[in-house]
Amino acid sequence: MRWAIDPAHSQIQFAVKHLGISTVRGTFQKFGGTIEEENGKVAAVNVDIDVNSINTGAEQRDGHLKSADFFDTVGYPTASFQLTKIDRVGNDVTASGDLTIRGATHPITLKGDIGGPAKDPYGNQKVSATLETKFSRKEWGLVWNVALEAGGMLVSDDVRINIDIQAAPAV
Repeated sequence: MRWAIDPAHSQIQFAVKHLGISTVRGTFQKFGGTIEEENGKVAAVNVDIDVNSINTGAEQRDGHLKSADFFDTVGYPTASFQLTKIDRVGNDVTASGDLTIRGATHPITLKGDIGGPAKDPYGNQKVSATLETKFSRKEWGLVWNVALEAGGMLVSDDVRINIDIQAAPAV
């Protein structure tokens, strides 16, 4: 069975430390993808993210994140994820795959849980996943930073990702 991610009921969020004291959060507002299921087991996951849809709630910061200092959305408008392995014990899942940002591809591992299938009030089948991970942004060439006078850096290297996905049968 093939499932299509429902962006209206899904979120891809990220968080980084700013000045070493606060956390800046953002979302990607445009993305899509599919989940392939064979014999009741997840066989493939493919997700494409429109990096230009980044939203941190601050236009100036969003513009900087789209620039060549960070995502370089002119040259690399899309980030993507392809599943390479999934381990499931009950509803707990560990999903490994290849994340591509700025043309660089590196493996990541996400942990969380999956739910469904279940029927919504209209009789439509749905599945879901809640996953998270943390990685070094430098691995993908996102190296821009400013040293702080008191020590440390303006933007942390670690990026936390939280994903909440709902999917319906693909048509």
